[in-house]
Amino acid sequence: MIQVEVRGEYALFSRPELKVERVSYDVMTPSAARGILEAIYWHPGLRWVIDRIYVLAPIRFTSVRRNEVLSPISAPNVRTAMTGGKKDLYLSAPDEIVQRASLLLRDVHYVIEAHFDIVTGKANPGDNPGKFQDIMKRRLEKGACYHQPYFGCREFPAQFNRWPGGPVPTAYPDEEKDLGLMLFDMDYRNPQDIQPRFFRAVLKNGVLDLTQREVYR
Repeated sequence: MIQVEVRGEYALFSRPELKVERVSYDVMTPSAARGILEAIYWHPGLRWVIDRIYVLAPIRFTSVRRNEVLSPISAPNVRTAMTGGKKDLYLSAPDEIVQRASLLLRDVHYVIEAHFDIVTGKANPGDNPGKFQDIMKRRLEKGACYHQPYFGCREFPAQFNRWPGGPVPTAYPDEEKDLGLMLFDMDYRNPQDIQPRFFRAVLKNGVLDLTQREVYR
């Protein structure tokens, strides 16, 4: 088991049902937590499994307006230009930039509790759980990562360290909050038909327990 403390000034765990004006879930999603751990240590021979997310700071929202690009540069146009074809690879700022509102979380602070499974066929002969555990602990102590972890969007970086151990004091020790349906993760088994998976999120005593969740497709 690994416990990682993460904190940041802002976070945006976007609800997929609200596409234009971005609105964050109340707490970090399991897929976002997995992404943070993979940013710290990824290996083809292991798969991170999120067990619990502890909420250490009160849930607070703030609204901001940001300039966003209406549409990205077309990937087929880029491929055509790379092979010598004539395609315009630019965006016209007056035509493409729009201002959109986002409802963000502010001053977030969590502890991610997770374990990993060994991926059969992708781990090396010398790989074992003890080896992966030690590597992850060393990376946490050094503050090492493959890329800067972030809370939902890359513009909201996450600071991280290894939780020193002992009880985790949450912001809601004697409360239960029903957070409704939340995105659990994406099902990538069929690359041609990637499907979202959801679960009923309940925050009990400030802890989002994922060990007994039922996943809906």
